[in-house]
Amino acid sequence: MKNKKLLQILIDLGLSENEASVYLAALSLGPTTILKIAKTAEMKRTTIYSVIDSLKKRGLINIEIKGFKTLFTAENPEKLETMLDSHREQLRNSLPEFLGMYNLKGGESSIKYYEGLESVKSVYESLISDIKPHEDYLIIADAKQWMELDPEYFQNFTERRAKLNINTRMLLQDSKTARELKNKEKNYNIKGVKIFPQKMSLTTNIVIIPKKIVIHQLTPPIMAVVIENKSMINMQKEIFEIIWNSLKA
Repeated sequence: MKNKKLLQILIDLGLSENEASVYLAALSLGPTTILKIAKTAEMKRTTIYSVIDSLKKRGLINIEIKGFKTLFTAENPEKLETMLDSHREQLRNSLPEFLGMYNLKGGESSIKYYEGLESVKSVYESLISDIKPHEDYLIIADAKQWMELDPEYFQNFTERRAKLNINTRMLLQDSKTARELKNKEKNYNIKGVKIFPQKMSLTTNIVIIPKKIVIHQLTPPIMAVVIENKSMINMQKEIFEIIWNSLKA
């Protein structure tokens, strides 16, 4: 009689019902023959061969040759935990892709996740390709940390952004880089720069344009979250304006 509880656990781990039945049969029998496994698993002998082959690939069945006999042995159940760890690792590695596909409720809303500096750079490229002339490009940032991530790329990006006919304003953490930007506003086609008090410390940059919000984490792991949702964009714009109006020029 099959142990339904253990059978279901194996199925939940990703085994087919046939694979789970054969593994449990082999586990209960010890080194055994195809015939005995087929009888215990209540399956046709012809079906067992393909299932055994599948379990071998999963590392859950071993073959032993004893004299003229071929015996099949179930791998130690601790192997199942290793399998589970492998699934967790696969999920962890694929999570950015899943998050990138995740949609907020509403057809015009989405959240996308980008990991790694090169991936984050693609987000900045999308900002300057999506924004239209005369639209707002609002920044809350630590310009020093941002520039140090890749000085050549971000300097080039700043120069390319300056050529766009957009309304760029910045709220920056106090630093030499921030003060230089403030002094060179006209050179970079910036409509205004305001600097936070020295006690302010930022570890993320926020960029707000009419189509999206970008939240860029500056400290490892380097990552960005892109939100496309009208109400959230409007809320962030309001927060930006409140902060902007509260700081001296």
